[in-house]
Amino acid sequence: MANVPLYYLIVINIVTFLVYGIDKLKAKQGSWRISEATLLVLAIVGGSIGALLGMKIWHHKTMHKKFKYGLPLILLAQIALIYLFCNFPLRSNV
Repeated sequence: MANVPLYYLIVINIVTFLVYGIDKLKAKQGSWRISEATLLVLAIVGGSIGALLGMKIWHHKTMHKKFKYGLPLILLAQIALIYLFCNFPLRSNV
């Protein structure tokens, strides 16, 4: 049970990476695209590493400021939250 968060992060990052690749393919084909909001939400819910790798590998959204600067900030915020959660666990008053 303790590994569930780790499995979640692995899956969401793989999914996010693949979604960035699909969106890049769709962009090249000139067809329907995945919204930028969806791409950013995937990063926010834990897929920031997959998003950054997708940007790097697929050369996708690299010039958009909200991705170029926003994704690293999202990752830093997630690292800070993990650090705080691991070092200062929530205490129950029960």
